[in-house]
Amino acid sequence: MAQRDRVGGDGPDRPVRTCVGCRSRAVQSDLVRLVAVGTAIMPDTRGRRPGRGAYLHRDRRCFELAERRRVWSRAYRRGAGDAGWDTSPVASLFDDAPHGGSGRRSR
Repeated sequence: MAQRDRVGGDGPDRPVRTCVGCRSRAVQSDLVRLVAVGTAIMPDTRGRRPGRGAYLHRDRRCFELAERRRVWSRAYRRGAGDAGWDTSPVASLFDDAPHGGSGRRSR
């Protein structure tokens, strides 16, 4: 049986994924899954869409790093050229979120 990586030393084993932006490892539930639909990168918040997934922190800096490093062709293992990927659906995740903090509203 294969041994899973763990981020923390306590608690049950949970799946760990690598953010394509900052390349740090985190528990899968802390990341948003992204899938390629044609040449568009779509957020898969429920984790149910078919196909290869890439994971990204819910942080604009990680998204900007991924864009700068042009990771999409490698992450999805297909070539679409440097400017061939439409990442506007992912960018809208960060446009809708409040700036700064954890994204939670204060009462």
